[in-house]
This record gives sequence, structure tokens and C-alpha cells, in this order.
Amino acid sequence: MVKKFDKAIRDKVPEIICAKGQNCKVVTLSDADFLVEIEKKLQEEVEEYKQSKSPEELADIIEVIYRIAELRGIKKEELERLRKEKEVNRGAFSKNLFLIETG
Repeated sequence: MVKKFDKAIRDKVPEIICAKGQNCKVVTLSDADFLVEIEKKLQEEVEEYKQSKSPEELADIIEVIYRIAELRGIKKEELERLRKEKEVNRGAFSKNLFLIETG
């Protein structure tokens, strides 16, 4: 039985599939084409986290974000610097604040 996926996958997934005695068809996309697909993958991972609340899904989200950043020319260290800068200038999310309205 053939299953269609048409989605970005982790690098070792083809090996894992073959180790289970199954075949798979995989293509290598250009960076530009993969960026489109990995951004779709981000939404998929967020939805999976929302359903499961699993720390593994949070790890997947981080991995996808790191790859998107890399494809956009942003290193992990730069991403972290930007995160810290925003924390200093605008705060983090540690106080659980929820905005109702402004006047």
C-alpha cells in the first residue's frame, strides 16, 4: 500500500523507513523550495504540539525554527541574540500577562 506524504522530513527518516523493510521515494529540494516546505512543517509541528502538549513536539518546533533561520541566513546565535534583545526591550512571557484592551 502506497502512502503519500509530500512533506519535509528529518534527514534520517529514509534510513528509518528502509530499516523497517519499506521503500520510500525522496527528493532533495533546493534551499528556496525547501524553505517553503519547512515553513509548512512549522505549522504542522505547532498543531501536533497543541494536540499532544508533548516536549518532543516542542523540540521539533525548535529544530524546524533553527532550519528556517539557517535558510534565511540567520545563525542560531543570532536568533538567540535577537530573542534576548526582545526580552530586554519588551520583556519575556514569564508574568503570564493577557491584554484585554487599551484606551
